[in-house]
Formats: sequence, C-alpha cells, structure tokens
Amino acid sequence: MREPHPGLAKGEILIVEDEPNIVRLISIYLEREGFEPTSAATGSEALARVASHKPALIILDIMLPDIDGWEVCREIRRDSNVPIIMLTAREGDEDKIVGLELGADDYVTKPFVPRELVARVKAILRRSSKYPEERSSQGEILDFGELRIEPDRREAWLHGESIQLRAKEYDLLTELARRPGFVFTREQLLQNVWGYDYFGDSGTIDVHVRRLRAKLKDDSSNPRFIETVWGVGYRFKDVRQPS
Repeated sequence: MREPHPGLAKGEILIVEDEPNIVRLISIYLEREGFEPTSAATGSEALARVASHKPALIILDIMLPDIDGWEVCREIRRDSNVPIIMLTAREGDEDKIVGLELGADDYVTKPFVPRELVARVKAILRRSSKYPEERSSQGEILDFGELRIEPDRREAWLHGESIQLRAKEYDLLTELARRPGFVFTREQLLQNVWGYDYFGDSGTIDVHVRRLRAKLKDDSSNPRFIETVWGVGYRFKDVRQPS
C-alpha cells in the first residue's frame, strides 16, 4: 500500500462492505489519491474498528450480514462525529432521509462511479478540517436570551443547559444565527455550510433544520428561532440580545 500523499494525510478510510469486489474497487481508487483504505465486512467488525483505530472517514453500506448500516451509524454517532458516507442499493429518498436523520454526512447510490465517491470523500474531509478555522471569529458570542452560542468553543446553550449538536447541526445553526432576519435559500445554506463541492441536494437542509428545531424545542408552526420562508428557505428570528 502506498504512503498517503502529504496533502491528503487524513488517516485511514474505513470501508464497511461485505462484497469483496466493491471493497477492492473502492480501495484502488482511494489508494490512487493517497488515502489509506481499510475494511470491515460486518457491522460488528466496523464498530470494533472504529473504537480501536479512529478512522478519518467511514464509507458504510446499509445492507450488512449482521446488523444493518443504520444501526452501525446510530452506534457510532453516540460518541463520534467522524464523517460517514452511506452506500445504498435503492434510489428512493427513504434511505437517504433515514441516514441523514441518524447523522450521516452524505450518501451514494449503487452502482456508483468510483471517482465520484472519492471526490465526495475528499470534499467532506476538506470541509470538515477547514470549517472551524474558516468560520471562527475570536471572542464572538451570539446571545438570544434563552439561546446562547459561542462559535470559538463550538458550543450552544438553551436556558443555560448545553445542547448536544452534531457538527453540521452546529454549523447550520451558527450560519443562520450570525445573520438574524436574513432569508437564506436552501442553496445558499448548502454552499455556505456544506461547501460548493457538496454533491447532495437541498433536502439535506430540511432534514437538518428539523433536527435542529427538535433540539431547540422550537415549534415549526410558531418558531422562536428558525422560521420557514415558504418557497425560499429559512431565517433566524431577529431577537439578538446585547453581549
């Protein structure tokens, strides 16, 4: 196996797939780009590997011999924000929505083009490594009374209690809260939060907003924080408090 290219030294990429030919194909393309692919043929093996090796990214098939990919994703998300790309053999939205609800970062439908899969790997790793530095503003505090956000610490509190947010949920909340009253289209949020090279669609935004509202105890019919602007996108209510 080749040494990883210096510009892509991100750690190992774990491929969770029980079809050896698919594992071999993905590995070849990852190695060509300087990544270090490893594999697990079952969900149980994948969970053990994640615990012991801390991969930089996981490519996770939904259909596995023991436990399915959704359960694997759910278990990983209990204590890790490692990027996850789900593989699904079905073209409908159901698998995608379930995966995003569980915390997956992206999904790819089989059969897939290996170069596109690797491009998604690179885009997610590039975005996850750069986002905090690109968006952070030293000493910034976003205070909305009952809701307080500190971008430097990547933490948020509701009524003084810490809110447990996944990486993209936090990024989306901060993007909206930095410009209260401004109406963001879904496409703008995709570009600003996920990056111009994200391959998903705007439905990703709706899934993450739904999760954010649940954690903020925000009623979509009478929102305190995130408002839907029908036919356009979303905006954060302009209730900023002086910091």
